[in-house]
Amino acid sequence: MSVDLGRLRHRHGTTLAATAVFFGLALVGAVFPDTVVGELTTTGTFERALRLSTPITLAAIGGLYAEKSGVFNIGLEGFLIFGAFFAGAAAFLVSGGGQISQLDLWISVLAAVVSTAVLAALFAVLTIRYKANQIVAGLAVWFIGLGFGPFGAIVLWGQVNSPPLRSINEVVVPGLSEIPFFGPLLFAASPLVMLTLVIVVAAYVVLEYTRFGYWIQAAGENPQALDTAGIGVNRVRYAAVVLSGALCGLGGASLTIAFSAGFVGRGVTMVNGRGWIAITAYLFGNYNPLGTFGASLLFGGVNALQIQLQTVGISIPNRLAGLFPFFAVLVVLTLVGRTRMPSAVGKAYETEEEER
Repeated sequence: MSVDLGRLRHRHGTTLAATAVFFGLALVGAVFPDTVVGELTTTGTFERALRLSTPITLAAIGGLYAEKSGVFNIGLEGFLIFGAFFAGAAAFLVSGGGQISQLDLWISVLAAVVSTAVLAALFAVLTIRYKANQIVAGLAVWFIGLGFGPFGAIVLWGQVNSPPLRSINEVVVPGLSEIPFFGPLLFAASPLVMLTLVIVVAAYVVLEYTRFGYWIQAAGENPQALDTAGIGVNRVRYAAVVLSGALCGLGGASLTIAFSAGFVGRGVTMVNGRGWIAITAYLFGNYNPLGTFGASLLFGGVNALQIQLQTVGISIPNRLAGLFPFFAVLVVLTLVGRTRMPSAVGKAYETEEEER
């Protein structure tokens, strides 16, 4: 089987570049541990980068699938907020307000995924069945999430933030966790980080090598051809949008009960723009799950670097350091240039029966 190297470079350039930078910095840090670079590129920094990139990656892959099918889910930020709140609320309610067990936390993850998938299904009905403007509907999801998260927290806990909640325990794989650098990074981590890596690979395989993946791409590129082949275009789009909601629910849950100690509804909530960055990530990743992960890792790494700078005593004003991720977004948007969106994205599809 021949391999088109030019096509591979085009489709996976982001992944290769991000991976090269990621492990290049790790190598420099390992060889020169006493230098400034070594202090900034510790194993802990890369562990933090993976954690911080997890919710972005999950939301980005969900948005990628929805847009590939022809539906622009600009409400990723709102769905992440819903997922974060539902996870915290479920953990609190399932435990009866008492000691939260690990089982309670996993039940809350499931509750967040299912609840957000249901909301995404409603969004899909509005945009696919009733042909609502996808941009307006997505912004509505964001605004509703911004209001619902703090409001729900006040109703449940009497304040916009939840009380401290327990976090999901890390998983340590015996033997593999002892491997230098990779061990603590990949095999002594949160199970949600591990699950995200599996989802990235699975999303790529499904999109590129399965019939359902071909249907997703055809629904966004040439829905008429898909319909002619006897496949329901709108059914495929419903599935993709619901999947995007479920992944946002998982991403939001990871924020609340894996990487934080509860839900924060203050200001723009603990989600803090990750849904918008997720859109940039899959655009920069050229609608490819692997490239999307590379872009998300870049944004997570910028956040991790910001924290590490403070840890090693390099004084940078907090407000300036907080702008690092958004500066990275601007740089990425500048570098990405023109990305070709699916031809039918944002366009409602009507079957011949509906047209009559």
